[in-house]
Amino acid sequence: MTTVDPVPDPRPPEPAVTPPVVQQHVVRSTRTSQVWSAVILFALVLLFLLIFILQNGQRVKVSFLGSHGHLPLAVAMLFAAVAGALLVAIPGIVRMVQLRRVARRHRDADLQIPPPAQAPPAQVGP
Repeated sequence: MTTVDPVPDPRPPEPAVTPPVVQQHVVRSTRTSQVWSAVILFALVLLFLLIFILQNGQRVKVSFLGSHGHLPLAVAMLFAAVAGALLVAIPGIVRMVQLRRVARRHRDADLQIPPPAQAPPAQVGP
């Protein structure tokens, strides 16, 4: 069996033609759309919270710092969740206030005009 090598094409290869890029219009998010998204999210959270409260209506005895009482189970759990969120949020808020104070001090220090630099005294020969 004999094979024949194909003859190369003497013409230079054609450059690849790319279609022109069409600029797409980008719709940016607005504050109003972000607010509506947050409202919808919070409405869903409240709906799930309402379902949780309605399904966990058993009364339980709660004792806290010498106080005793009876609450629905869901309400007691929600109080515990809110207390836990506050335990996380309060130190975070304190830290943010600290960082803002430091940033304000640095900004104020940067805005102050430094005194003009004095030229070093000239040395007289040896």
